[in-house]
Amino acid sequence: MRRLEKVFKALSDRNRIRILKMLEAKPMCVCEVTHILGIAQSSVSRHLSILRDAGFINDEKDGLWVNYALVQSTDDIVATIMTGLRRWGNEDPRIIEDREQAYVVSRDEICTTT
Repeated sequence: MRRLEKVFKALSDRNRIRILKMLEAKPMCVCEVTHILGIAQSSVSRHLSILRDAGFINDEKDGLWVNYALVQSTDDIVATIMTGLRRWGNEDPRIIEDREQAYVVSRDEICTTT
């Protein structure tokens, strides 16, 4: 039961659903997701952590970047939800706009290193 609760909690936030739909377009770093959502980087990091802990996404270090991507889950619950999620919400104007931005957002233009 706890596993099911964790999965549904991860999906209970609009921004987390938006993130999953963006990651359908391509793997992204925190700054790219932050740019599209228009919320604080700390909030985006927390959302990504919740999605990762629930088994929806993974992260992979790539030089200076950490890329987040959808997983091909072997967990029946996550796999079933992800199959549906790929079909659901695609007509929503916000999802359409997010996906369009995801295709063109460039970490090289928006992310700075110090």
